[in-house]
Amino acid sequence: MFTGIVAAVGKITSVTPLVGGSFAGVRLAVDAGPLPLADVALGDSIAINGACMTVVEKDGRSFSVDVSRESLNKTAGLDAVGEVNLEKALTLAERLGGHLVSGHVDGLGTVHSFEPVGESRELVIDAPWELARFLAYKGSVVVNGVSLTVNRVEDVEDVEGGTAGGKVCRFSINLIPHTIEVTTLKHLHAGSRVNLEIDLIARYVERMLSVQAQG
Repeated sequence: MFTGIVAAVGKITSVTPLVGGSFAGVRLAVDAGPLPLADVALGDSIAINGACMTVVEKDGRSFSVDVSRESLNKTAGLDAVGEVNLEKALTLAERLGGHLVSGHVDGLGTVHSFEPVGESRELVIDAPWELARFLAYKGSVVVNGVSLTVNRVEDVEDVEGGTAGGKVCRFSINLIPHTIEVTTLKHLHAGSRVNLEIDLIARYVERMLSVQAQG
């Protein structure tokens, strides 16, 4: 489990294909930057841009993870060299500053706009229609590993025609200067693909309601 509070911005320094041809995944070498690794052991979990990965190698200030082809197909930002948001797995002794996060990406969103609003910036994202029922005003969502609060949500027509049902769920987030400074969200722009994880509680509420409806 994680909190969605980014501990450090690291950098993928190399992407090496694993044996197995086009169906194989890749091994990522990651420079951990300011993230302390003294308490990280082989087999521990680290969230990279919101995706939970297992440490398979560790060397000083860097570590490596293996990313399966399935994970590559369902995430963004894990297939190329570049900056990434990092968070070590939560321990019971830590403050839960964000919300409970599993590190399992539920879908890919597309940045609709990212514009200044006063001293902050408004990030507007189009989420896949199948995630619409989990997104609510003042609810929580994880974007590239960052725990954020939804300020506005609406269902709109998908003018690109690329989603089931012909609609997308467009939601807005306010990013304060601190969040922009200490995460990779500063690099986003219209058209960027982002990893989304819905709120854990919303997931279970939706399941309970669907079972009741069937009964």
